[in-house]
Amino acid sequence: MHKLKIRQGDWVVVCDGKKALVLENAGDEKFLNLRAREVHEHPDAKTHELGTDAPVNAGLVKSLILIAPPRALGVLRQTYSHNLRAAVRAEIDKDFVKLPLHEIEEHLAQ
Repeated sequence: MHKLKIRQGDWVVVCDGKKALVLENAGDEKFLNLRAREVHEHPDAKTHELGTDAPVNAGLVKSLILIAPPRALGVLRQTYSHNLRAAVRAEIDKDFVKLPLHEIEEHLAQ
């Protein structure tokens, strides 16, 4: 499998049905340094309600990696705007939203 390269300035959005972390790679492809830009939490949201407000302003980002459980990815995919679809470079079907940043970096570096 081709290893995903996360470049400096790339955004990584890690989400599930309740929470979305918008992270930016302040490091480079070899040494990730994910920094939180935004955190969105909807404690009572169900997965089918995810699409009502997109977690990322697609006008600000040119390259995005989206990480979410498979069901949430499917729901989110239906809500992509044209700009967001153009920015999404990769989708990863994992549930990392509850992990600390350093563990997310370790998973992505593998």
